[in-house]
Amino acid sequence: MRNETVRNAAVTNETTRTYDVIVIGGGPVGENVAERARAAGLSTVIVERELLGGECSFWACDPSKALLRPVVARADASRVPGLDPAVAGPLDVEAVLAHRDKMSSYWKDEDQVDWLNSVSVDLIRGHGRLTGPKQVAVQTPEGDTVALTARHAVAVSTGTRAALPPIPGLDTVRPWTSREATSADKVPGRLAVVGGGVVAVEMATAWQALGSQVTMLVLDNGLLERMEPFAGELVTDGLREAGVGIRFNTSVTSLAREDGEVRITLADGGELVADEILLATGRAPQTHDVGLETVGLTPGDWLSVDDTFRVTGVDGGWLYAVGDVNRRALMTHQGKYQARIAGAVIGARAKKEPIDDAPWGAHVATADHAAVPQVVFTTPEVASVGLTSREAEQSGRRIEVVDYDLAQVAGAHQYGDDYRGRARMLIDTDRNTVVGVTFAGPGVGELVHSATIAVAGEVPLDRLWHAVPAFPTLGEVWLRLLETHRG
Repeated sequence: MRNETVRNAAVTNETTRTYDVIVIGGGPVGENVAERARAAGLSTVIVERELLGGECSFWACDPSKALLRPVVARADASRVPGLDPAVAGPLDVEAVLAHRDKMSSYWKDEDQVDWLNSVSVDLIRGHGRLTGPKQVAVQTPEGDTVALTARHAVAVSTGTRAALPPIPGLDTVRPWTSREATSADKVPGRLAVVGGGVVAVEMATAWQALGSQVTMLVLDNGLLERMEPFAGELVTDGLREAGVGIRFNTSVTSLAREDGEVRITLADGGELVADEILLATGRAPQTHDVGLETVGLTPGDWLSVDDTFRVTGVDGGWLYAVGDVNRRALMTHQGKYQARIAGAVIGARAKKEPIDDAPWGAHVATADHAAVPQVVFTTPEVASVGLTSREAEQSGRRIEVVDYDLAQVAGAHQYGDDYRGRARMLIDTDRNTVVGVTFAGPGVGELVHSATIAVAGEVPLDRLWHAVPAFPTLGEVWLRLLETHRG
């Protein structure tokens, strides 16, 4: 790793530096905050204790989708006449893992550092902690301490870590978290997955296809419980057809590793034996050791923010929290959206320019509340944006729910035989706009941006009727949903 550069700082000595903006955490969110602040003309530094590029680049988005892409592509090809016999065999595990390693840059961050240099943002490697208002101390790998002062803002973009449940014996089994699940260099013969959310279903999909016998232990009575029920039902069917065992309403009471095997005791008195166990049971904020106590906050807490990402409860308006750490929307693309806004806000406030914080304004993250897109890369895929029907009901709005069988769309027949899928559109009947869309079925990940535009743009249905989908594509489902709405 190269040494950090000192390009824009006012340097008073070897270990004391002043910048306009200090960013703690160099994942995609921190990188985008820093780049936008620098583009506004502010001297900016990133403090990062691990790899520049963070969780997404090395242990989440990039490696997980590299593992899943061959699985989804094979599933799609198996539905196409003329291709199905050619893809009937097992995946080439060595090639899949090699591709995953390449997509993770072999867990080296030189390319990320080159990019940071290209946008004139400095990097200090080490563990950064707040020591008071606008003050950050960095403990470097060499044991030195660098004292930083911010003229305008400090942004905490430290993300999250796996939240592990307090199961007796947990410390003895060396469980997988999402990090191990995306970076493992061999396929376990038997893998137990505890959880039923996105990480759980995606990793169950990947490792079953790579040759592991996967058993899911799900506390709830369905998968993807935060999404529309039909999405979890279709993913459940797909996983079971692939050979994954799924046990609902199941909890783990103790764990032990004996002779290399993980012995899992269940609440009903049963036992399961696996070679590895993945705990996909949620996320916790990486705030336990960033010095929150020095500015009146509680270590380990999520950081509450306003819609311009200023941390509430801290005087002076200098502290920002951007990305997963603020718990608004735990997805990389949404964190980067927040970062673009936060960087622009910091720049505007530093220059004493007006802040455009009206809904959908340049300095406010309205989409966090109204239009968060998500894709689950399983077989079948799930894609959603905006509200679910349950959320819409709880909001008190007057909502019309419009459902359509995706298999009835002509493009679905072209996509593959025996296509199964479903679409749901939620209409705010008072405003005549779309406030939520969910698709489940092969290939629907590419539909989500059209839905995002409809929701974020608050496109009136009378105008949306004139957005003509090409024939024959899956996108024709938009026409069918609107026709169904019109009756």
